[in-house]
Amino acid sequence: MVAHLTLVVMKVKLGFVPSHRAGFNEEISAQMRGRVIRALSKIRNLEVYFPSEKDTRLGLVRNDEDAEKTISIFKRMNVDGLIIGAMNFGDEVSAVKVAASINKPVLLFAVKEEPLKTQWVRRDSFCGTLSISSGLYRRGIRFMFAGVVLPEEQSFLRTVETFIRACNVVRGFREARIGLVGPRPERFETCSFNERILAGKFNLTLIPVSQAILFHMANSLKDDDSKVVEIMRDMKDSIRSTELEERDLLKMAKLERALRLIAAEKKLSAMAIHCWPASSLVYGVMPCFVMGRIVDSGIMCSCEGDVYGALTMLFQYLLSMGERPPHFIDWTIKHPKRDDAFLAWHCGNAPPSLACEECEIKVSSGGLGNFRIKRGDVTICSLSEHNGEFKMLITRGRVIDDDYWISGTGAWVEVPNLDEVYRCLVENGFVHHASMIHGDYFDAAVNACKFLGITPMAI
Repeated sequence: MVAHLTLVVMKVKLGFVPSHRAGFNEEISAQMRGRVIRALSKIRNLEVYFPSEKDTRLGLVRNDEDAEKTISIFKRMNVDGLIIGAMNFGDEVSAVKVAASINKPVLLFAVKEEPLKTQWVRRDSFCGTLSISSGLYRRGIRFMFAGVVLPEEQSFLRTVETFIRACNVVRGFREARIGLVGPRPERFETCSFNERILAGKFNLTLIPVSQAILFHMANSLKDDDSKVVEIMRDMKDSIRSTELEERDLLKMAKLERALRLIAAEKKLSAMAIHCWPASSLVYGVMPCFVMGRIVDSGIMCSCEGDVYGALTMLFQYLLSMGERPPHFIDWTIKHPKRDDAFLAWHCGNAPPSLACEECEIKVSSGGLGNFRIKRGDVTICSLSEHNGEFKMLITRGRVIDDDYWISGTGAWVEVPNLDEVYRCLVENGFVHHASMIHGDYFDAAVNACKFLGITPMAI
């Protein structure tokens, strides 16, 4: 029996600015505004806000007064991003005024021209959108461009969905609270990080948590604590193992309960955990399988005190809108017979919901998970920082079947351009850790990086 992922419904609020240039036909702009709103209302995970016909004439934004009313609406609703559409030529001053005041990610598009009936019935959005885009550019406002489209076109709807994911990352990444449970392992300089730069660039908060406090909390829990008993029961329902003893299961359940209490008390989105050697030496079991279960519930957990690894996991989880868990992995070994595959693996920390359908979830007596990851397309990311500049490696792969295997949790992943990816890792200072998530989030990841001021290294 495979453990279940706890789905978190994530919705993004976007403000729509139907930009109109006075002097052009109002009716066709108003009609297009209605079409855009209807198209956006059908997209999952989206709440869209816009000026009504009571707020501005025909609900369009054409001047500074309209802009102020629109800004007031968007600030009141606390939107996560803006969609600016040139309904005709558009008014660059009012559109850019809204974008500058709200200071959130922007998606810009122009609407296609209808067949010309007379020289006076036209949109000129092809021309006017350049005025809006140049205004955004000169102010340093980052934006995506969706093209010259009609709102019902699949290309436009796909771009909006990509934008939604990028906005969700920006919203959840900035001001996130990350727990550092214990220090990094002594010989792992690779897991070092710069707390001051994280705070300055992303307004992130790092909350140090002593492992002594964690182990004390776990040991203080009673054996018959209702939450501990519930966790034990859930573990037994998903685990099939001849190695796991009852006392180890109880210690794992208490450790999980203690970590969840810390995450709730500190309001953490993610935790970087010093997993070895202290956990096994002092507490008696490793946290690996427990960490995977916690990731399945929406709290990201990286190994070996890797703060940037925890942030990469959070980045990917937000890309998925909370619908899929990532797996914290090593770029472990290159396939002995294939040049396009590597082992994406770690000791035993994978979320149990990622186990392949035919796999039994086993756990060693030390608390390490042991199962293969399910097949499918994946996106792999790795965050790195050097001299205050952040980079994100972004690439695609596919989990494949293979007879070669070792204990722990992971999978062989086919990456067609693996040599190019590996050279990028080596030559740009990336470490051996990464985060892998099922699904293709390549485009959304690239755009989320741009909005966050992270250089995307997309291969």
